[in-house]
Amino acid sequence: MTTMGTFNHNRSSERESTQKVSTKIVLSLLGLIALSGCSATGAAIGVGAAAANTAAEERSFNKAVTDVQIQIKINDLLLQENIDIFRKVNIQVSEGKVLLSGNVELPDHRITAVKQAWKAPGVREVINEIEINNDSGITDYAQDVWISTQLKTAIIFDKKVTSINYNIDTVNQNVYLLGIAQDENEVNRVIAHAKDIDYVKRVVSYVVLKDSPSRNQ
Repeated sequence: MTTMGTFNHNRSSERESTQKVSTKIVLSLLGLIALSGCSATGAAIGVGAAAANTAAEERSFNKAVTDVQIQIKINDLLLQENIDIFRKVNIQVSEGKVLLSGNVELPDHRITAVKQAWKAPGVREVINEIEINNDSGITDYAQDVWISTQLKTAIIFDKKVTSINYNIDTVNQNVYLLGIAQDENEVNRVIAHAKDIDYVKRVVSYVVLKDSPSRNQ
């Protein structure tokens, strides 16, 4: 009886310790995101994403939090600058590297989006893959979503790919990859999966290797 009681007490202590750590993580995220001036809705979404993914990601906890802050801040800047740009530009962030994609109506909108992205604290690089395309419609968007979904599913079920380390965006049937790969073989597998999907025109990879010196610059 004494042994069982001690065992249960230890299990209870472990649960309490885990809960305390989880609470501290969430509170830290809330505090950090609040300091960036983000909206409550954006902060809540960011906290949920970062807290759920950090343990399994190649990124450190601090970098994951910073990436959430950057993405929310850029969204906020674009919304304040021009609602059309905000609606049509997609944002992916990995360790301070920002990938902008989507379809806009005017060349100036591409320039504006990049300028606003650089204003967010913590941005190390901005990649501009925004296209000027007035003809893109609901059908094109649906096809892009379908392609992204197919690719995400493929790499989730590929045991040789750590799928959580990849961000995927598809615009006009062009697939853009951002994230961190364990090695060349892994990123090549992801690219091969993308090329095997119907309607994909092009695959563009901005994925860095886990051991790349650029991650520490």
